[in-house]
Amino acid sequence: MLSVKRSLAPRHRLPKPDKHLSLRKYEAKVGLLFLLPWLVGFLLFKAVPILAALGFSFTNFKMIEPEKTRFIGLANYLFFFKDSSAGASLFGSISYFLMSVPLEMVVALFLAAVFTSDRLRGKRLLRTLFFMPSIIPAIAIFIIISGLINPNTGWITRLFHLSQSTPLYTLFPIILSLWTIGPGFLIMLGAMQAVPKELYESARVDGAGPINRFISITIPMCSPAIFFSLVINMISAFGGVALIDRGLSYSQSLSPMESYITYQMFSYMNLGYASALAWVMFIVVMVITVLLFRSARYWVHFPEESSNEEI
Repeated sequence: MLSVKRSLAPRHRLPKPDKHLSLRKYEAKVGLLFLLPWLVGFLLFKAVPILAALGFSFTNFKMIEPEKTRFIGLANYLFFFKDSSAGASLFGSISYFLMSVPLEMVVALFLAAVFTSDRLRGKRLLRTLFFMPSIIPAIAIFIIISGLINPNTGWITRLFHLSQSTPLYTLFPIILSLWTIGPGFLIMLGAMQAVPKELYESARVDGAGPINRFISITIPMCSPAIFFSLVINMISAFGGVALIDRGLSYSQSLSPMESYITYQMFSYMNLGYASALAWVMFIVVMVITVLLFRSARYWVHFPEESSNEEI
């Protein structure tokens, strides 16, 4: 009868699979799978056109005469400094940003403060009504508001006996921006609702009034949301950097830069110069964005960073 001798050497056990690591890999793959349609769309419809525009900006490419395309280096960018219409359009875009974005944020803060009040009734219905205009297509909003303040047929203009030279007609783009204030309002509302009630109670016990509580507690605690809205509204005011998405008509008075780019592209078919203007706009937006991020350390209050410093 055969007997099997067991080896006295210690047996090497195989390492157990790290379930936590395998779960993380699985979640990463699933997340990437869900992101794949967006990534493909971004590469095809955003990244490739952006890089193509960068290449076109160094050429004299005209859409009606592509065979005459030549490399001209920085000529388009140098011509920008000589083009008075481009300078006026850029100044109009910056003016629109300086006028519309602060107004949007002040109105959004005011509405959020009103909706956080316990005395307000019907909050869900009112929130829906304030947000509904934001899901209406931009061209439909443009037609509606332009009809309301039209110098000849608009009922608002007729009611107040206004003309085309009045501030109401001149400030039409700002009125249009306030029409879609819903997302910014919801961001501010969510930030205000996250402020601990104990802070307000302590300030009320110390004798702080509503205005003092709003300035000393609400605004500092909501500063991250304010900063986020500021950056998003700034990019939107400059056309979202996707400069031909909205297709605004060009006018010399208060014309965003995007409309002048559309004018150069589809009126003169000058895709090379339009691409250079788009990249100039991109550089301006990036410079302002970097300045905003640099200034955030002085006025944006991040509770996580404050708690880490205390520790």
